[in-house]
Amino acid sequence: MNQNSLLSMSDLSRNDIIHILNDASLFNVSYSDWQLPCHKALVANLFFEASTRTHFSFESAELQLGCKVADVQTSVSSVTKGETLYDTCKTLESVGYDCLVIRHKQDAYYKQLEGINIPILNAGDGAGDHPTQCLLDLLTMYQEFGTLTGLNVLICGDIQHSRVAASDKTALELFQSNVLFAGPEEWKREGYKHVDFDEYLEKADVVMMLRIQKERGAALADMSDAEYLEQYGLTKERYGRMKKNAIIMHPAPVNRGVEIDTDLVEAEKSRIFKQMSNGVLVRKAVIKRAFGYAPFEEKK
Repeated sequence: MNQNSLLSMSDLSRNDIIHILNDASLFNVSYSDWQLPCHKALVANLFFEASTRTHFSFESAELQLGCKVADVQTSVSSVTKGETLYDTCKTLESVGYDCLVIRHKQDAYYKQLEGINIPILNAGDGAGDHPTQCLLDLLTMYQEFGTLTGLNVLICGDIQHSRVAASDKTALELFQSNVLFAGPEEWKREGYKHVDFDEYLEKADVVMMLRIQKERGAALADMSDAEYLEQYGLTKERYGRMKKNAIIMHPAPVNRGVEIDTDLVEAEKSRIFKQMSNGVLVRKAVIKRAFGYAPFEEKK
């Protein structure tokens, strides 16, 4: 596997994360017009699951960096004929692509791809990992608090099926932040510290809401959307009890009126759309890294 691949947050050290976040920050200012100097920058996006934010922010990042981009239509590719993921990726490598961005419904799909020599960027694997989403979450928190150390982060909702919860826990604990989880009993995850949402809400610096991942089998019997919001969601009453400088985050897509009151999606404390903007910056930094370029030095 190429050393510049990004498959899981566990692949990254604290310094790696700091370099990526620094590059992402500089793409927003000093290096906003920087493009890949190489003439050969062919990137293929393979999304085996539906995606809006991740897919199109990767594509935006690729195009801004001067890449030539192919969106592989998996529904009309040879995958439908029984071709393995490995053979699909090896084919793309063989015909000249230099980097692959892959989202797949299978946890740790990348373990099948040990023989692929070009960088692979994981755009989400099942309920396993979502490293670029985690990095944009970290960038958003850093912009807000000026640190990633010692934050109280409360993640609430469908914890069991969330690759975002898994990635953010791994990274934030690397920076000695306190990550706690809340939500229905049915969606607890072993090894995660679960608390009562209402009891911990007022202590949290970051309140991250997660949607119910029905496509992975998540469901609560006999509970309406309104009942879920009242019991487990971020209501206006709960919003009023948040710390003065606390922020709301959500990896999206947002199910308005389910895990969060629709009026709170763009409330003063919300950083949901800021996360999306940061996603392009982070993905530019990760693509730059994938092509082997060293971290930027901040311009004086």
